[in-house]
Amino acid sequence: MGIELIYQKWSGKINEVTIGSESKAVKIGGQNSLPFLFKEGGLPNRPRIAFEIWDVPPQDWPDELRRPYGGVLEDVIKWAERCQEEYKAEIICVRLLGAHPDLGNKPSAEEARLVELLLQKVAVPLIILGCGDDQKDNELMPVCCQAARGKRCLVGSAVQDNYRTLTAAVLADGHNIIAESPIDINIAKQLNILISDMGLAQDRIVINPTVGALGYGLEYAYSIMERARLAALSGDKMLAMPFICFVGQESWRAKEAKALETEFPQWGPQRERGIIWEAATAVAFLQSGADILVMRHPESVNCVRDYINVNYQDVDS
Repeated sequence: MGIELIYQKWSGKINEVTIGSESKAVKIGGQNSLPFLFKEGGLPNRPRIAFEIWDVPPQDWPDELRRPYGGVLEDVIKWAERCQEEYKAEIICVRLLGAHPDLGNKPSAEEARLVELLLQKVAVPLIILGCGDDQKDNELMPVCCQAARGKRCLVGSAVQDNYRTLTAAVLADGHNIIAESPIDINIAKQLNILISDMGLAQDRIVINPTVGALGYGLEYAYSIMERARLAALSGDKMLAMPFICFVGQESWRAKEAKALETEFPQWGPQRERGIIWEAATAVAFLQSGADILVMRHPESVNCVRDYINVNYQDVDS
């Protein structure tokens, strides 16, 4: 007697969000099934990987992470071009850390010119992140949004206590917004409501649930994302936004990823550990519903890209 598989059908659907403009635009979201369960529903848009770059040379990156970008870390434009041309980036994510008051305090106008230049030199869609200082970002991000007007960038991050200025700028200049919440499903939903109440369409919001790396909170972040996705597929429209996960940021600050062999010889080569730590973290979050993974090491990206391609090959054929 054969076994009959029972497939779950959902009433809800994740919003489809378009990032970028013209022929290089990419779509994320749009699914009405849990990740990789192709027989249960539609998964029209595969997850995307964004390469993370900074406007200042990173000082705390381990040597193995710096190695693939040798010769370009001092020049953010060349760094972006290498990601696009050599590493085949689908999306570029630029952090404007140099605007932070403690990291150079670059003028907002200078950062806006950088955004303009990036959009001229790089054809793929752009994610633009502020410096992380709320007061400076309130000054910086509207100027950068205006510099990228009409390019439908993904801009972040809006948080519950400081979302109004960024939402207004995104509305004015035609971009999408990243809504950041501290691993809390209720705060994520409330922030989406607040942003929507300002008039931004729900298909222009992407959730950053804030995640942890393998061994550093991954399982808790995974469960929050899973609960949010189940709620969205069950019909909760205020959680029906795609997810963005900053995997590289979390993975490469884990001790196991950056510790040298001399410190922990039993752990094996640091080069392999860091790459595997980032790739394993990324694949886990794909299973919890990540739509964009922001990553750092090209070899980690290749591992995860292969994983996505293998799973989506029947869909693409």
